[in-house]
Amino acid sequence: MNTTTDPTPTPWPTGPVNRNSLRRLLKDRAVTDIMLAVPDLQGRLMGKLFNASVFLERMTGGAEMCSYILATDVDMTLLDTFDFTGWDQRFGDSLVIPDLDQVHMLPHRPGTALVFGTPVHDDTSPVEAAPRRLLTTQLDRLRHLGSEVKAGIEAEFVLYTNGPGGRAPAWTANLDYALNHPPELSAFLHHLTQALTDAGIGYEAFKTEGAAGQCEVTFPYGDALAACDHYTVFRHIVAHIASRYGMTAVFMAAPQTGVASGLHLHLSLWDEHHKPVFAHRRTEDLPPVMAHAVAGLISALPHLAPLYAPTINSYKRYQPHSFAPTRYNWGYDHRGCAIRACGHGAGTHLEVRLAGADANAYLALAAYTAAIAHGIEEELTPRPACDHDAYQDQGSIPLYPDLAEALTYFEHSTIAHLLLGQDVIRHYTHAAQAELTWHRRHVTDIERQRGIR
Repeated sequence: MNTTTDPTPTPWPTGPVNRNSLRRLLKDRAVTDIMLAVPDLQGRLMGKLFNASVFLERMTGGAEMCSYILATDVDMTLLDTFDFTGWDQRFGDSLVIPDLDQVHMLPHRPGTALVFGTPVHDDTSPVEAAPRRLLTTQLDRLRHLGSEVKAGIEAEFVLYTNGPGGRAPAWTANLDYALNHPPELSAFLHHLTQALTDAGIGYEAFKTEGAAGQCEVTFPYGDALAACDHYTVFRHIVAHIASRYGMTAVFMAAPQTGVASGLHLHLSLWDEHHKPVFAHRRTEDLPPVMAHAVAGLISALPHLAPLYAPTINSYKRYQPHSFAPTRYNWGYDHRGCAIRACGHGAGTHLEVRLAGADANAYLALAAYTAAIAHGIEEELTPRPACDHDAYQDQGSIPLYPDLAEALTYFEHSTIAHLLLGQDVIRHYTHAAQAELTWHRRHVTDIERQRGIR
């Protein structure tokens, strides 16, 4: 590993930036480039790098990008026949409207400010299937029911070194909760945490995990859309910094046999008076809205799996006694359940443990928020909390064994169509079908190992 790439003090103001401060930074030449970014289906930032002066003079009303940025697989392969893009639509441009209230400085690109954008149709209506827009729609739905969503993200990933013999975990020892890290790892974490601070991305803690090369990062609790924005910028930054240290940050649900990396989302609802709706003591019954939320998650999430488990690999994480769930159940402080009720008093919240590291945070949270709204609207009642081995909870619905079965339920589900709309269902059905088709056409190393004797 390269341990000489130490972070240096930033020559520009750090932290959050708004449209007014952005113009001042441009005038002072502290900002020279603007990266207009759209989260794609995989949760990556895609877009264009603009000259800052040109952008603020001519692009604040929108910039054009090919609409296929919302219609590709992980390899950026063009996927045809989506509703709003494809050869029938000539793979034309979509206007992307910048959100100048969502700006982050990028410390690994001095002088560059990142601006989130919203793709819109010709009539300026938002593209509903765009991940960030889909989450916004579901958050608005709950807002109309009288609740604001707050969220915190807990994410795992694995660091691999890039060597002549291929990639290998950056360390092999069990470093779960370790505070005495190898020097190269300490240097990487120091560089990363400073970069996040300079970008205005708050983080609570980093820890190394028990699996080889595995890390966990937790982010502060707060506005749900901002939580996903910050996590997406984090992934953008960590990929760059890891490469500078000769490493790759891998966000797979099951990067190796027996290793699982999760994307746990912690959620709570707050009323119009900014009071926590879930606040209660564990000796008491669940508050009505929290009970409806739990029941909605258990009832609706089986219909929405491709949004939080989008790949073939996603389903290899769901193994018994792995700390990843295998059934749609819930329990108090129960890490074997899909839904974990945790915290105390005003801090009571729900941790949804279904998404793996390969999930798009916007889509996973959109699915969870839609399911909660469903429970509240229908006033659903949850089954009793699981207080035993969650993996042996025969009264709960098992998770799907693979993407093909999950997609069948998603595509034909009345609940999914009611919660998300036909256009969104068609879009993500097509994306999942493309994922399945790719795997059906390729022979893997594991197949050769088992087949060649």
